[in-house]
Amino acid sequence: MRAVMGRFATGVTVVTGADGDGPVGFACQSFASVSLDPPLVLFCADHRGRAWPRIRAAGRFCVNVLAEHQGDVCARFGSGRGLKYEGLEWDVSRWGTPSLREVLMRVHAQVETVHTAGDHDVVIGRVLELEADGDGRPMLFYRGRFGLDEPDAGTLPPPSWGWGDHWG
Repeated sequence: MRAVMGRFATGVTVVTGADGDGPVGFACQSFASVSLDPPLVLFCADHRGRAWPRIRAAGRFCVNVLAEHQGDVCARFGSGRGLKYEGLEWDVSRWGTPSLREVLMRVHAQVETVHTAGDHDVVIGRVLELEADGDGRPMLFYRGRFGLDEPDAGTLPPPSWGWGDHWG
């Protein structure tokens, strides 16, 4: 499944949230617009992950769409290890969620519904605010690598990154 689904290029996002224990987040490829009226978005998160249950309990999240130069940010949030926010520049949004800097756009939302789908949750969020900050190019993930270059020429993702891995 990984080999075939890897032929579908996706953008790369970081879904962030915060609870009483502080900020959390995870790298996420499965983000999409669902509806304009009402404004809804979706993402999928591994319900076995550490960050997603905390974000779900908090009820609000921010989807930060990464720019192509933000491989270091992707590596931080795509790994199950390390301190995600240490040394990283970010702000707290008026919605109480972490907003990463230098991203192309942010979608602030509240959890509307959650549907269990195998080992993941399909999360529908009601949009609270949209922000478009950057005019750069998006980070793309294609055939196991970042960018649309041939597989031998692309930038390798961190060892912990892979379609269907346990993010969230």
